[in-house]
Amino acid sequence: MKAYLEHVAIRVKDIHWHIRFFHDVLGMTMREVEGDAANPRQYWTLGGMQFIAAPDFAGPEGRLAHLGVMCEDVEAAIAAAHRFGVTELPQGRNWLRLPDGLAVELMQSQPAACVAQALAINPRAGR
Repeated sequence: MKAYLEHVAIRVKDIHWHIRFFHDVLGMTMREVEGDAANPRQYWTLGGMQFIAAPDFAGPEGRLAHLGVMCEDVEAAIAAAHRFGVTELPQGRNWLRLPDGLAVELMQSQPAACVAQALAINPRAGR
């Protein structure tokens, strides 16, 4: 069984600043938007970032909303996760809360071979 981190979701006070920063500095373009594009509630980039507009968020921790993990076999991953005492979240049985509070969204890759292809990429090649 193999998996890779597909995206990281974070709560941000100024979603427009984050969109501009990740676009202008890292070249991450829009993959998906929830809400009006001029004033999005959520914004996903090609490159694995998800921004959740939370202008009133004031907590010192908790900006990380969840980790999105792409799995070769999501059912096998869910079964294995339950052996570790995780709890399911209201979003669905593939949304899990780990004992320390971290939320993880497990997703089925289509096709499953995509996981192996993603893991075969050497991010340090060419250095």
